[in-house]
Amino acid sequence: MLLIPAIDLKDGRCVRLRQGRMEDETVFSHDPLDTASRWVSEGARRLHLVDLNGAFAGEPVNGAAIRSIAEAFPELPIQVGGGIRDEAVIEAYLAAGVTYCIIGTQAVKEPVFVERACRSFPGQIMVGLDARDGQVAIEGWAQVTAHRADELAKRFEDAGIAAIIYTDIGRDGMMSGPNVDATCALARAIRVPVIASGGITHIDDVRALAEVAATCGITGAITGRAIYEGTLDFAEGQRLADNLSRGERIR
Repeated sequence: MLLIPAIDLKDGRCVRLRQGRMEDETVFSHDPLDTASRWVSEGARRLHLVDLNGAFAGEPVNGAAIRSIAEAFPELPIQVGGGIRDEAVIEAYLAAGVTYCIIGTQAVKEPVFVERACRSFPGQIMVGLDARDGQVAIEGWAQVTAHRADELAKRFEDAGIAAIIYTDIGRDGMMSGPNVDATCALARAIRVPVIASGGITHIDDVRALAEVAATCGITGAITGRAIYEGTLDFAEGQRLADNLSRGERIR
């Protein structure tokens, strides 16, 4: 299981929100590239970048910061979400060196857009499903829909997506532990890989996900506030996940 540092961008800064509320932010850095360099130096094998302003605006806002990170680490897989609503944006990000584009709101509002994007950019499209009590939220989590996460995930599993990123909004940024049961249930219900997001707080949370990852179909876990506030040592967490993936039991 891959542990993936999150870099959430708002007004050009690296921040973390609580449950997606733009007014409830903590600023961790004013230099996104420096932040990316930190996680790469600690052994990150992928980065998760989110344009928070873009998620609300419906178009990229922090694109310059994202491009600078992609250009600085051309060999590093980078996945980007927030404000991706048309193929031109996807094409621009991929041309800048981004590896995967994450479609969230538009996947719910226009499911055929995901299918078109997968045909145009095979293997480089992910779908982000952000759920509150099982119901998918869109527009930067400002609007909760009637769609259930598991139903939408099944809708996309034959489209050719690279992965589903499943975020439990209630856990995101709250340091309350990941929703292992819900994430595992979703992963078992579909045939595409699932990346867990939201709630990772300390090493035992990494252990809980990594111990079920192989049997459930969870291939990665995104971590944010915990590695910024120091409750989780990123490098230690990735070592543990690697060891458990090899079948070792470390206590």
